[in-house]
Amino acid sequence: MSLSADIESLLFVSPKPLSIKKLAELIQQPAAAVEEALKVLQATYSGRDGGILLAQNGMEYQFLTAPAQAPLVQAFLKDDATGDLTRPSLETLTIIAYRGPVTKAEIEQIRGVNCSLILRNLLIRGLVSTEEDQKTLLPSYRVTMDFLRFLGVGSVEQLPDYERLRADRALLELLTPPPAPAAEGSTEAA
Repeated sequence: MSLSADIESLLFVSPKPLSIKKLAELIQQPAAAVEEALKVLQATYSGRDGGILLAQNGMEYQFLTAPAQAPLVQAFLKDDATGDLTRPSLETLTIIAYRGPVTKAEIEQIRGVNCSLILRNLLIRGLVSTEEDQKTLLPSYRVTMDFLRFLGVGSVEQLPDYERLRADRALLELLTPPPAPAAEGSTEAA
């Protein structure tokens, strides 16, 4: 796969702008090569009559919808942001509330399905926010003050059965990676 394709994929799935430095870290390529690939992508997206453009603000880049599509996108997002939450959205929101901060991969491991669109919808509604996990450098999700305000609680610890559900044994086992197998020929002390 090409460097441009790698960058395009990361910018597509990122809920926030990414810097050249961050892209270089994620792709493990020199910043100069990333910057050159971004120029190629910008030329590609600005040279076509499409619904997406590659925006640059200083040293950060993000995909945005083209201005001509603004009315259509706004109508769609309004429906997304004001309609009732679906059962999968409620399940995902519950996982984030009881397990947060939690990564997308952990949410998907618990639910067993891709949660990209659900997370986008919850971000749009202002019910969850992202922050970078310092260990994995991936975004992690947590509920927002708006979520707490809507439920009328001062913190997630005030949610029903918070401690019991947060420490559920089956869930902890699901999220804990299995131990590495012992090397062949090794002996364990009895």
